[in-house]
Amino acid sequence: MWSSVLDLPDPVMALFRYFSLALSMTSLSLSAATDSSRCRCLYGQDCWPNDVAFSTFSQKLSQPLIRPTPIAATCYSNSSSSSCLDATTNFHNSTWRTDQPGASQNINFETYIRRNGTVEGCYLNVTLGDPCKQGSVPPIGVDARNSQDVQAAVRFVKEHNLKLVVKNTGHDYLGRSSGRGSFMVWTHHLKNKSYNETFVPLGGPSNATFSAITIGAGTLWAEAYEFVNEQGRVLVGGIAVGGSVGAAGGWVMGGGHSVLSPKYGLGVDNVLEFQVVLADGSLVTANAYQHSDLFWALRGGGGGTYGIVTAATYKTHPSFGVGQASFQANFTSPEVAEKVMTATISATLNFTNAGWGGYLYIFPGFIAGIWVAPNASQAETETAFTPFASYLYNITGGQGGAVYNQTDSFYQWFYDMFVLGGDSQVGGNTYIASRLLSREIAEHNPAQAAKALLSIPGSIGLNVIGGGAVNRVDPSLTGLNPSWRHSLAEVYVTEGWEDGSNATVIQQAADRLKKNTDILENVSTDSGSYLNEGSLFERDFKKSYFGSHYSGLKAIKEKYDPTSVFIVASGVSSEEWNKDLDCLLD
Repeated sequence: MWSSVLDLPDPVMALFRYFSLALSMTSLSLSAATDSSRCRCLYGQDCWPNDVAFSTFSQKLSQPLIRPTPIAATCYSNSSSSSCLDATTNFHNSTWRTDQPGASQNINFETYIRRNGTVEGCYLNVTLGDPCKQGSVPPIGVDARNSQDVQAAVRFVKEHNLKLVVKNTGHDYLGRSSGRGSFMVWTHHLKNKSYNETFVPLGGPSNATFSAITIGAGTLWAEAYEFVNEQGRVLVGGIAVGGSVGAAGGWVMGGGHSVLSPKYGLGVDNVLEFQVVLADGSLVTANAYQHSDLFWALRGGGGGTYGIVTAATYKTHPSFGVGQASFQANFTSPEVAEKVMTATISATLNFTNAGWGGYLYIFPGFIAGIWVAPNASQAETETAFTPFASYLYNITGGQGGAVYNQTDSFYQWFYDMFVLGGDSQVGGNTYIASRLLSREIAEHNPAQAAKALLSIPGSIGLNVIGGGAVNRVDPSLTGLNPSWRHSLAEVYVTEGWEDGSNATVIQQAADRLKKNTDILENVSTDSGSYLNEGSLFERDFKKSYFGSHYSGLKAIKEKYDPTSVFIVASGVSSEEWNKDLDCLLD
């Protein structure tokens, strides 16, 4: 093990020396005295643990401490090195990024905007002329391989009053898996998987059995799907290019939507049990029979807030084939655009009631997307979708229609669509905002929603992952925002900017996002937002992300984490902290 920075292997030592220089200015700005009763201790401050403390701590771990750096850093020290070539080649590869402790999937969360407007980061394009700096990448952390590693890390963080960041894959539009000057617990290598046909939640009655899969927090959805497919079963999970979203972390704790949700519910409706390390370092099991209040909060109350989940257990479903309808329609005029969008929004009600999910994209001039029918043959899919496809064809004068295909298993459908055939979604600077589209407006006033959505400049996404089974769950059963239980779909917008942009350009992107969020708010008034695909600039994050459940979630947060070891952006109790989440507000 490395007892100090002086014991690092030569290549790592060289990089560490490089970053010592890059971090020196940052360290100076952090070294001001802080009130330890109100502020967290950050890297570079006098309170930061010394080498002896880290050496003693590392002896309690199964792995050496990690010292994350931005993935482009290697290109600044040696642009012709194999490690630089590796970073350049895989920069937009989401699965590769999950293996880098210093990488976020959206690179704006690797940077840091100082109060004077300076943007600190490390860009792959070295010709920009910006120095490579640590930005918001935590400088040190734990590579957790078991629950004991996580427990030791939490106790060390609490002992030294450090700012804690929990990171798995780095898929996070709120930047909760990064933090300037913080200490990281990296759960990416917690990958144990097991299947039990007669799983009984701990403390539950012997007749409460489920066909279930238990997976470590570091398991990716692609890995979970493959494993459960080998058992002849299906799992409700996240859908993303490469399947690199974590299967037992922030996805489920934020609600966890899926193209299968209209048929089988959300992630929070399928999870049976969590293993959780609490703020005092203890490991507990939370389910419907013990720590049931914590179990309630973890199902929709947000990740990184109540403890660190090390494993989750989900119920599974029998394997089935998948029918898919892929469609596109051109908007030949504004009037046609409104008619097509109105029909599309109306269709969400019938399709989700039948268990269909979909991913739709509205661009200037046309709409395209896929609808997925679980357990449906190609003939059944065509029969169900043809009336809508015929309408598109007729209303657009022959410039709209659909094609159909059928896949023998859900795993094969996912693999073909999102592993083999997907485009990159990562490696750029992205802000996102979302709203839930209600059943009421789809049923009674779809034209109003269509007109509002079409008024948004650029493109928008429509994830049809509500309705059906999602709406049939009692809102009080989970900590999830109750708005989900009367919603059909999630509508979202994004903004981006080029690497090297200054703070003014980034703020302009944020302002555009806020303006478009206001339009989304009027599409389906008094609705919520999907926490995992939400904005940092909500006017009232408590209402948008948690709704009427916020007070109950906060009470549970205070019970299990009374000293706020776990604080994340737009999370429960974060309103009590400053923008950087390192000091309590006065």
